[in-house]
Amino acid sequence: MSTRIRITAGDFSFIAETHPEAPQTVAAFLKLLPYRQKLIHVRWSGEGCWIPMGDFKLGVDFENHTSHPSVGDILFYPGGYSETEIIMAYGACSFSSKLGQLAGNHFLTVVEGKENLRALGMKCLWEGAQEIVFERLEG
Repeated sequence: MSTRIRITAGDFSFIAETHPEAPQTVAAFLKLLPYRQKLIHVRWSGEGCWIPMGDFKLGVDFENHTSHPSVGDILFYPGGYSETEIIMAYGACSFSSKLGQLAGNHFLTVVEGKENLRALGMKCLWEGAQEIVFERLEG
């Protein structure tokens, strides 16, 4: 059974559900909630926004990883070739860094508010970093 997460970013609110094929990533991420950070536009990956996390270690390895997230897919990259990060696709996205293609664990999927993801992406692109908060929805 999936867990529902409210994501508030900029002026937008989304509901995401956890992905059953990334149980270790989901379990570790849920322990961080509520999670507050800054969301910025990607540099190499196309139409996406990301949360740079530096050397942070969530304590998970690769599971259910992909380089090509669909609109509304949220990936966690555990680090290695590039810094640890969370990336959220709002359009055509090929997850990459200055070192080349990366793959991240697909652990959340936006299920409500997806129609506003592009507007959030454009806001990050043209206005800069946006506050983002992930909160577990009870019930």
